[in-house]
Amino acid sequence: MKNLRRKFELFCYRNRSKGIPNLMLYLCLGSAAVYLMSNIAGNPILYALLCFDRGLILRGQIWRLFTYPLVYDAGSLLLTAVALLCYYSLGQAMENLWGTLRFNLFYLTGVVMMDVYCMIFGGRASVTYLNLSLFLGYATLYPDSQFLLFFIIPIKAWVLALFDLALVLFDFFVNPFPYNFFSIISLANYFLFFGKDVLNVIPMSWRANASRLFRKNAPKPKAKVIHFDVGAGSFEATHAQPQAPYTHKCTVCGRTDVSNPELEFRYCSRCKGYYCYCQDHINNHTHIQ
Repeated sequence: MKNLRRKFELFCYRNRSKGIPNLMLYLCLGSAAVYLMSNIAGNPILYALLCFDRGLILRGQIWRLFTYPLVYDAGSLLLTAVALLCYYSLGQAMENLWGTLRFNLFYLTGVVMMDVYCMIFGGRASVTYLNLSLFLGYATLYPDSQFLLFFIIPIKAWVLALFDLALVLFDFFVNPFPYNFFSIISLANYFLFFGKDVLNVIPMSWRANASRLFRKNAPKPKAKVIHFDVGAGSFEATHAQPQAPYTHKCTVCGRTDVSNPELEFRYCSRCKGYYCYCQDHINNHTHIQ
């Protein structure tokens, strides 16, 4: 699985310029146009033609499978404009880091997975959860970036990400089937593309403390005693069990999350391959081509 992910990331890197550039710009402009025509002009016909409707899709209106991301309404005109501007900024940041192809695949995968689930089990696909996966992806890549809550209170992205994930779990346990799985399926593209890197939304200090607590309470491995017979005599040698393998290792200095749990580790998108660097070398290394 790890080799498959590396091949996929290498393929996306080699073809990073392919796809639809500035995808979020087109989606946000389209959403703004639909909102203005449906709410300001008082004509909901366009909204009704683009939203997801399982019954109408089965009757042949298949364009609804891909046009519902254009139907976004945050309530008032001001909140909708701010939200669309925010989602555009998040999408641009992810596309600049990942490349056009990988970001396109990320967003399209979320659309297709919601379509398949809603067509099988019912329900209405919504752009709200799709944009939530976009925010979680940004928070995983940039956990220490700050947002202004209520336009006043600065709060880091990882805090909002953990809060959103808690709400998703709450919906999962409160809502009945099949609606309880809808929030999980709508974030499937996030878990699929990030894998174990979703742990980046958890502060490194928390993970380091949990790792130390686990190693402290875990039973210590017993040393193996090997007997050697040499002629008429014999002697014993003690062989210690190897330590648990690391998860991240810096390509430059060789430090790992096991030897230095206080460090943060990131993967470089400009290196050709799957190379990890610590916080001291992520911005200070020679790119591998």
